[in-house]
Amino acid sequence: MKLALLALAAGSAAAFAPSQSAKTSTALNVNELEIGATEPLGVFDPLGWIETQPEAFERRRAVERKHGRIAMAAVVGCIVHNNHIVFDGYISPSNDLKFSDIPTGIDGIFSVPSAGLAQIIAFIGFVEVAWWPASQYDGDYGIGYFGGDIFDPAEKARKLNAEINNGRAAMMGIIGNMVAEKVTGQTMYEQYAAGHFNPFNDGEGILFN
Repeated sequence: MKLALLALAAGSAAAFAPSQSAKTSTALNVNELEIGATEPLGVFDPLGWIETQPEAFERRRAVERKHGRIAMAAVVGCIVHNNHIVFDGYISPSNDLKFSDIPTGIDGIFSVPSAGLAQIIAFIGFVEVAWWPASQYDGDYGIGYFGGDIFDPAEKARKLNAEINNGRAAMMGIIGNMVAEKVTGQTMYEQYAAGHFNPFNDGEGILFN
Protein backbone atom coordinates (compact mmCIF):
# COMPACT_ATOMS: atom_id res chain seq x y z
CA MET A 1 0.00 0.00 0.00
CA LYS A 2 2.86 2.35 0.79
CA LEU A 3 4.24 1.92 -2.69
CA ALA A 4 0.88 2.63 -4.28
CA LEU A 5 0.68 5.81 -2.26
CA LEU A 6 4.10 6.78 -3.57
CA ALA A 7 2.86 6.43 -7.12
CA LEU A 8 -0.23 8.48 -6.41
CA ALA A 9 1.84 11.20 -4.78
CA ALA A 10 3.73 11.71 -8.04
CA GLY A 11 0.53 13.07 -9.58
CA SER A 12 0.19 15.83 -6.99
CA ALA A 13 -1.26 19.12 -8.12
CA ALA A 14 0.50 22.46 -7.83
CA ALA A 15 -0.14 24.23 -4.55
CA PHE A 16 -2.22 27.34 -5.18
CA ALA A 17 -3.01 29.62 -2.30
CA PRO A 18 -6.30 31.53 -2.51
CA SER A 19 -6.94 35.09 -3.55
CA GLN A 20 -8.73 37.55 -1.31
CA SER A 21 -11.05 38.44 -4.22
CA ALA A 22 -12.70 35.01 -4.34
CA LYS A 23 -15.80 34.13 -2.32
CA THR A 24 -15.36 30.43 -1.60
CA SER A 25 -15.85 28.89 1.85
CA THR A 26 -16.16 25.32 3.02
CA ALA A 27 -18.56 23.44 5.25
CA LEU A 28 -15.86 23.57 7.93
CA ASN A 29 -16.99 27.12 8.75
CA VAL A 30 -13.62 28.70 7.94
CA ASN A 31 -12.62 30.97 5.10
CA GLU A 32 -10.97 28.70 2.54
CA LEU A 33 -9.47 31.78 0.93
CA GLU A 34 -7.19 32.35 3.90
CA ILE A 35 -5.96 28.76 4.08
CA GLY A 36 -2.52 28.21 2.60
CA ALA A 37 -1.62 31.87 2.05
CA THR A 38 1.47 31.56 4.21
CA GLU A 39 4.32 34.04 4.56
CA PRO A 40 6.78 34.78 3.11
CA LEU A 41 5.21 33.76 -0.24
CA GLY A 42 1.65 34.67 0.64
CA VAL A 43 -0.57 34.08 -2.39
CA PHE A 44 1.48 32.03 -4.85
CA ASP A 45 -0.26 32.03 -8.21
CA PRO A 46 2.38 32.69 -10.89
CA LEU A 47 0.03 31.76 -13.76
CA GLY A 48 -2.78 33.97 -12.54
CA TRP A 49 -5.32 31.15 -12.51
CA ILE A 50 -7.12 32.44 -9.44
CA GLU A 51 -8.08 35.56 -11.34
CA THR A 52 -8.64 34.00 -14.76
CA GLN A 53 -10.24 30.71 -13.63
CA PRO A 54 -11.85 31.42 -10.23
CA GLU A 55 -14.50 28.74 -10.80
CA ALA A 56 -11.78 26.04 -10.76
CA PHE A 57 -10.22 27.11 -7.44
CA GLU A 58 -12.43 24.91 -5.26
CA ARG A 59 -11.60 21.77 -7.24
CA ARG A 60 -7.88 22.57 -7.34
CA ARG A 61 -7.83 23.17 -3.60
CA ALA A 62 -9.60 19.83 -3.05
CA VAL A 63 -7.02 18.08 -5.27
CA GLU A 64 -4.16 19.76 -3.41
CA ARG A 65 -5.60 18.80 -0.02
CA LYS A 66 -6.20 15.17 -0.98
CA HIS A 67 -2.81 14.71 -2.64
CA GLY A 68 -1.16 16.31 0.38
CA ARG A 69 -2.84 13.79 2.66
CA ILE A 70 -1.76 10.91 0.41
CA ALA A 71 1.79 12.27 0.29
CA MET A 72 1.96 12.57 4.09
CA ALA A 73 0.88 8.93 4.39
CA ALA A 74 3.45 8.02 1.72
CA VAL A 75 6.30 9.76 3.54
CA VAL A 76 5.44 8.02 6.81
CA GLY A 77 5.15 4.68 5.01
CA CYS A 78 8.47 5.24 3.27
CA ILE A 79 10.24 6.00 6.55
CA VAL A 80 8.65 3.00 8.28
CA HIS A 81 9.47 0.57 5.46
CA ASN A 82 13.02 1.89 5.09
CA ASN A 83 13.55 1.09 8.76
CA HIS A 84 12.48 -2.49 7.95
CA ILE A 85 9.29 -2.33 9.99
CA VAL A 86 6.96 -4.68 8.13
CA PHE A 87 4.01 -6.97 8.72
CA ASP A 88 4.72 -10.52 9.81
CA GLY A 89 3.75 -13.37 7.55
CA TYR A 90 3.21 -13.65 3.83
CA ILE A 91 2.02 -11.09 1.33
CA SER A 92 1.52 -13.98 -1.14
CA PRO A 93 1.51 -17.49 0.35
CA SER A 94 1.07 -19.04 -3.09
CA ASN A 95 4.31 -17.39 -4.23
CA ASP A 96 6.05 -18.05 -0.89
CA LEU A 97 6.60 -14.27 -0.67
CA LYS A 98 6.80 -12.61 2.74
CA PHE A 99 6.26 -8.93 3.49
CA SER A 100 9.89 -8.82 4.59
CA ASP A 101 10.93 -9.98 1.10
CA ILE A 102 9.65 -6.75 -0.50
CA PRO A 103 12.67 -4.47 -1.04
CA THR A 104 12.65 -0.98 0.40
CA GLY A 105 12.42 1.93 -2.00
CA ILE A 106 10.16 2.63 -4.94
CA ASP A 107 11.45 -0.36 -6.91
CA GLY A 108 9.85 -2.65 -4.34
CA ILE A 109 6.53 -2.27 -6.16
CA PHE A 110 7.88 -4.55 -8.88
CA SER A 111 8.13 -7.35 -6.31
CA VAL A 112 4.43 -7.24 -5.45
CA PRO A 113 2.46 -9.92 -7.37
CA SER A 114 0.00 -8.72 -9.99
CA ALA A 115 -2.95 -9.94 -7.93
CA GLY A 116 -1.70 -7.86 -4.99
CA LEU A 117 -1.40 -4.74 -7.15
CA ALA A 118 -4.93 -5.33 -8.44
CA GLN A 119 -6.22 -5.52 -4.86
CA ILE A 120 -4.43 -2.28 -3.96
CA ILE A 121 -5.90 -0.48 -6.97
CA ALA A 122 -9.39 -1.86 -6.22
CA PHE A 123 -9.17 -0.76 -2.59
CA ILE A 124 -8.04 2.75 -3.55
CA GLY A 125 -10.91 2.96 -6.05
CA PHE A 126 -13.38 1.89 -3.36
CA VAL A 127 -12.04 4.52 -0.94
CA GLU A 128 -12.23 7.19 -3.65
CA VAL A 129 -15.84 6.37 -4.50
CA ALA A 130 -17.35 5.42 -1.14
CA TRP A 131 -15.27 7.11 1.58
CA TRP A 132 -13.32 10.04 0.13
CA PRO A 133 -15.41 11.02 -2.90
CA ALA A 134 -13.72 13.40 -5.30
CA SER A 135 -16.95 15.40 -5.51
CA GLN A 136 -16.71 16.39 -1.83
CA TYR A 137 -14.46 19.40 -2.14
CA ASP A 138 -14.41 20.53 1.49
CA GLY A 139 -12.32 17.53 2.58
CA ASP A 140 -14.49 16.91 5.66
CA TYR A 141 -15.37 13.22 5.62
CA GLY A 142 -17.04 13.17 9.05
CA ILE A 143 -14.07 11.64 10.85
CA GLY A 144 -13.25 14.70 12.92
CA TYR A 145 -9.90 15.65 14.43
CA PHE A 146 -8.75 12.53 16.29
CA GLY A 147 -12.39 11.62 16.71
CA GLY A 148 -13.54 15.05 17.88
CA ASP A 149 -14.69 18.32 16.37
CA ILE A 150 -12.98 21.71 16.56
CA PHE A 151 -15.48 24.48 17.20
CA ASP A 152 -13.12 27.44 17.46
CA PRO A 153 -12.77 28.92 13.92
CA ALA A 154 -9.29 30.30 14.67
CA GLU A 155 -8.04 26.94 15.93
CA LYS A 156 -9.63 25.15 12.98
CA ALA A 157 -8.00 27.56 10.53
CA ARG A 158 -4.61 27.06 12.20
CA LYS A 159 -4.85 23.29 11.91
CA LEU A 160 -6.07 23.46 8.29
CA ASN A 161 -3.12 25.72 7.48
CA ALA A 162 -0.79 23.18 9.08
CA GLU A 163 -2.39 20.38 7.07
CA ILE A 164 -2.06 22.23 3.75
CA ASN A 165 1.55 23.22 4.38
CA ASN A 166 2.58 19.82 5.72
CA GLY A 167 0.92 18.24 2.69
CA ARG A 168 2.87 20.53 0.37
CA ALA A 169 6.10 19.62 2.16
CA ALA A 170 5.23 15.92 1.94
CA MET A 171 4.54 16.13 -1.81
CA MET A 172 7.97 17.68 -2.32
CA GLY A 173 9.54 15.23 0.13
CA ILE A 174 8.22 12.02 -1.41
CA ILE A 175 9.07 13.11 -4.94
CA GLY A 176 12.51 14.21 -3.73
CA ASN A 177 13.05 10.81 -2.13
CA MET A 178 12.15 8.99 -5.34
CA VAL A 179 14.47 11.23 -7.38
CA ALA A 180 17.28 10.74 -4.86
CA GLU A 181 16.92 6.98 -5.11
CA LYS A 182 17.37 7.12 -8.87
CA VAL A 183 20.23 9.64 -8.75
CA THR A 184 22.23 7.87 -6.05
CA GLY A 185 21.21 4.27 -6.71
CA GLN A 186 20.51 3.95 -2.97
CA THR A 187 17.31 3.75 -0.97
CA MET A 188 16.67 6.16 1.89
CA TYR A 189 17.92 3.58 4.40
CA GLU A 190 21.07 2.88 2.41
CA GLN A 191 21.81 6.59 2.10
CA TYR A 192 21.59 7.46 5.77
CA ALA A 193 23.19 4.16 6.89
CA ALA A 194 26.24 5.02 4.76
CA GLY A 195 26.17 8.70 5.69
CA HIS A 196 25.56 9.74 2.08
CA PHE A 197 23.33 12.72 2.66
CA ASN A 198 24.55 14.80 -0.29
CA PRO A 199 24.54 12.92 -3.62
CA PHE A 200 26.20 15.83 -5.40
CA ASN A 201 29.58 15.77 -3.68
CA ASP A 202 30.21 12.39 -2.03
CA GLY A 203 30.85 10.54 -5.28
CA GLU A 204 28.72 7.57 -4.24
CA GLY A 205 25.78 8.03 -6.59
CA ILE A 206 25.55 6.09 -9.82
CA LEU A 207 25.89 9.32 -11.79
CA PHE A 208 29.35 9.86 -10.34
CA ASN A 209 30.85 6.40 -10.89
